[in-house]
Amino acid sequence: MLGRLIRAPENFIDGAGVRTVFAEARNGRRDFLRGAFAAAASAAATTAIAQQREGDPAILELPEHSKGLGKPVVTDGYGKPSQYERNVQRRRSPGLTQTAQASVSFAPLQSLFGIVTPSGLHFERHHQGWWDVDPSKHRLMLNGLLKTPMVFTMDDIMRLPSVSRFHFIECGANTGMEWGNVAVPTCQYTHGMLSCSEFTGVPLITLLEMAGADLKQGRFVLAEGADGSSMTRTIPMSLVKSGEVLVAYGQNGEMLRPENGYPLRLVVPGVQGVSWVKYLRRIELGDQPWATKDEVIHYVDLMPDGTHRQYTSIQECKSVVTTPSGGQVLLDKGHYTITGLAWSGRGKVKRVDVSVDGGRNWRTARLQDPVMSKCLTRFSLDWAWDGKPAIIQSRAIDETGYVQPLKRQLREVRGTRSIYHNNAIQSWLVQESGEVGNVHLA
Repeated sequence: MLGRLIRAPENFIDGAGVRTVFAEARNGRRDFLRGAFAAAASAAATTAIAQQREGDPAILELPEHSKGLGKPVVTDGYGKPSQYERNVQRRRSPGLTQTAQASVSFAPLQSLFGIVTPSGLHFERHHQGWWDVDPSKHRLMLNGLLKTPMVFTMDDIMRLPSVSRFHFIECGANTGMEWGNVAVPTCQYTHGMLSCSEFTGVPLITLLEMAGADLKQGRFVLAEGADGSSMTRTIPMSLVKSGEVLVAYGQNGEMLRPENGYPLRLVVPGVQGVSWVKYLRRIELGDQPWATKDEVIHYVDLMPDGTHRQYTSIQECKSVVTTPSGGQVLLDKGHYTITGLAWSGRGKVKRVDVSVDGGRNWRTARLQDPVMSKCLTRFSLDWAWDGKPAIIQSRAIDETGYVQPLKRQLREVRGTRSIYHNNAIQSWLVQESGEVGNVHLA
């Protein structure tokens, strides 16, 4: 219902406009790039001529790595990134209360490529800290509306046929600080409670069927974690029956990291991250929602009339430009590639539009393959910056027809007192100096 209320078709380019944009992308992109780089080159002509006369020392002077013996293979530890990439790391947000034991770290979206988040940069959200659980002692219990309650060891689960799938995971509170007009400085802090991985595991429906689940009366499952908070979440059986929900032990080709739920977690594609229960130890099949503490006190949306909107688990269609974005600097006018990420908890991203004038005009961006269901999708658009102020935005549309709303449109429905499920369009202001910052439009 929310999707129908917040559509704004008057802002869309029409079908003829879409065809024109695609034609330009096919036929004119090389000319566009040539022209944009030529403009930038003419602005820096003096420097270029000087380099041509004197020669570029980075080419003429042979570096040490081209003359000497390199380091041996890494045989005594886990591979690490280059020392020159040390700044690319998860960070605590300056917009949150600082505590001795942080419970949230944000992924550096502005520094990532493609759609997969490296495991070591995956965002974190802990309700009672993280643990490195001994897999030989970990157990998964199944009870409730079952013919045969069962207990699985990790060995039992890993002997079953597995599947691997790419999905995004987003905390329900991602972009939550923007609700309160807190303009945190970078994309890492506005949208960094978002990551995407290849997850490997066993469909939950397989385990339930092994236990003789009553699929007529059983309408919900309760997932319980083994951490100190005993995180418990209700999951509709409609999602489980689809085969999408996984009991996962693998992430990005290796075992889960401890901070991501090692040795076992639930993967619930399209649903807010709190339902992806980590350190998974119990699944109970029942006939109604459990209304646990984290479902009636937290992760609820306070509506304008004072009521709470509960069980709003689906992460609606959303996008964000990651380059250029807050904290970055454009060094000179000329060609740039605007790029970012789009996702939807209801399926595939169908289209992404980009504006450089605060939403007055939109162009359709390119979607990078593969475009997968409930997975991050990378988009990009060519842009020739003329050195004048610009406001960059992206707007995603998913395969259901849902359109990512403006902040104003979302607040008309949800009010101003929410924390969770902010999927409004994000705006980045490019100043004449080239500095990029977070800006809120009315």
